Formats: sequence, structure tokens, C-alpha cells
Amino acid sequence: MANAVRLLRTTFSHEKSISWFPGHMMSGLREMRDQMRTVDLIVETRDARIPLSSINKQFEQVIKGKRRVVVYNKCDLAPTSIQPVVRKVMESRNQRTLFTDTNINKSVKQILDVARETAKSDPMRYPQLVVMVIGMPNVGKSSLINALRRTGLNRGKAANTGAKPGVTRTVSGRIRVLDSPAVYLVDTPGVMIPHIPDPITAIKVALTGGIKDNIADDTVLADYLLFRLNRLDHTDYSAVLGINQRTDDISEFLQLLGTKIGALRRGGELDTDKTIQFFLRAFRQGRFGQLCLDELDETSVTTFFKNNMEDAPLSKNQAQKAKRAAQRQRSLEKARSKNLI
Repeated sequence: MANAVRLLRTTFSHEKSISWFPGHMMSGLREMRDQMRTVDLIVETRDARIPLSSINKQFEQVIKGKRRVVVYNKCDLAPTSIQPVVRKVMESRNQRTLFTDTNINKSVKQILDVARETAKSDPMRYPQLVVMVIGMPNVGKSSLINALRRTGLNRGKAANTGAKPGVTRTVSGRIRVLDSPAVYLVDTPGVMIPHIPDPITAIKVALTGGIKDNIADDTVLADYLLFRLNRLDHTDYSAVLGINQRTDDISEFLQLLGTKIGALRRGGELDTDKTIQFFLRAFRQGRFGQLCLDELDETSVTTFFKNNMEDAPLSKNQAQKAKRAAQRQRSLEKARSKNLI
């Protein structure tokens, strides 16, 4: 039995946020806007381990007025108990919500059912349905597209995938995933928030692989993960890692883990980088069980949306521009429904 944790921290403080917004993301956002008039349905993909932190408010301006379903992917890595809570929160914001595991066809089929339902609701308007898949980096968009193609057509891989963020760098051509009705998907690059105001939110995104490891401070990520594992207290991570005690001190923890896995340099000095990467990889592979890093109590949810999602009121000029843009979009949709464009 592992020893009790001494001097358990109740809060985690970190003041420096992480910024990562390479050029291909800005280009991707522009391409999304350019193609939006040809898109019928948006599948916004998020990470079930960080149901709040994987929301990108930039998408609200890009997809305004479009039908949308929010898909919390990697649900096999998050506790099932969060699903009704998250669904209630998102439905209060008029967002239909699904939870998916791309390894399970029945799970993925939920999205195809929504697409089929949309297409059949107005066959004249939707002779073929175009679905754009969007989301933050590394939430599993390309894996989801491959799973949809596998489930809908029993065909192989159509989108490149990888464990690191930034594999998809441009908006793709159309990928067929259903024959009847005809449904096509469009893959897009993962788009990060240019500046995440809350440093802890940034840590969560980086910890789940949404930010390149060389951009984030790996020691801070490891320290936060240790803090969360001790606070959640749902798994004996010391037993998973094969170390003989639990601790809330990152230096002590890394020394214990490094010694256990043999991450030592000549002379017995700890190879800190190798030890940290082993620890982070264990989390990302789900070895510590199902985890949710976001707090989902009512106060935390309200605070998150207030700090991360609310924009300053529009000026009179901005409001007029937004109104004209919305009118143009409605006109385009009306003309398209009549096959005029």
C-alpha cells in the first residue's frame, strides 16, 4: 500500500500562459470562412478530458448561424459520470452534444445519424450534405473522419493522423462517408486560441497534447498532472508507475520515477527530460484511468464562460456590420436552397 501523501496541495498556481498560433492556423481559419457558405453542418470536436478547456471561442464567429453538433471525442479516456453534466451545460447554450470513441463503430455512428437526419429533413435543400469537422489541435478530428468513413462506407483511412498537434495543416477536399444520403466531410487544421487568458487552462490543453511539447514547460505540465492525480485521488498512480510511495513534491516524485525506470545518466544523475516524458506519455495513453481535468461544478462552469467566452459589447458600427453580414449569409442560404448558386 502506498504511503499517504504528505502536505497535499489544495491549489496550483502558475502565472505564465502559453501562446501557440502558427501561420497555418490563421490560414485555416480564413479557408473555413471562405468555404462556410458551401457547408451544411458543423461537427465541432472537443476533448472529453477537458470539456471546457477544449472550447475555442473563435469558432463562434466562423460558424455563426450554421447547424452544429458538438462531439466530445476520446470519451474512453474520461469518466462516464461527466457526460450528463457536460450535456446539460452545453444544451443550456443550445449546443447538441455527443460523446465518441473512434474505436467503436456504434459510438461514431451517432454522428452519421445526425447527418442522415439533417439530409432527410429537406432532400431538395440537401441533395448532398457537406459536413465540416473543426476543433482545437489534437482533439482527434482526423481520426474521427477515418472512423466515420470506416463506419459509413467500410473503407480505409482518408485523413492523416498523429499523436502530435498540427498534422492537418490545410482545409481538405471533400471525403465521402455515406452513399445514401450522400454525405461528405471536410477536414480542417486544428486551430488554437491565439492567447489563452488563463494559464491553468493552457496547461490542461498542453497536457492533453493540444500544444507542442517544445512550446510548453514540461516540468510545469508534470507538476500540474501530479497535483491533479493527488487531488482526484481516484487511482493509485504510484502502483501504476511501480514506485513505492505517493508524494506531492515534483522533485521527489521525478527522482522516484526516474530511479524506477532507469532514467539516470552516468554517475546516477536523474535524466529529468526522459522521466517527465515517460510520466506525460503514461497519462496520454490513459494508464491512470479515466480523468477529467476541468472542474464541472456550477461555480467553475460559470467562471469559465465568463473569463473565456464572453466578449466586450459590440460598438454601434460593429453591430451594423454584423447585421449586414448575417443578412448576406441568409441570402446566400436562400439562393442555395433554390439551387441558384
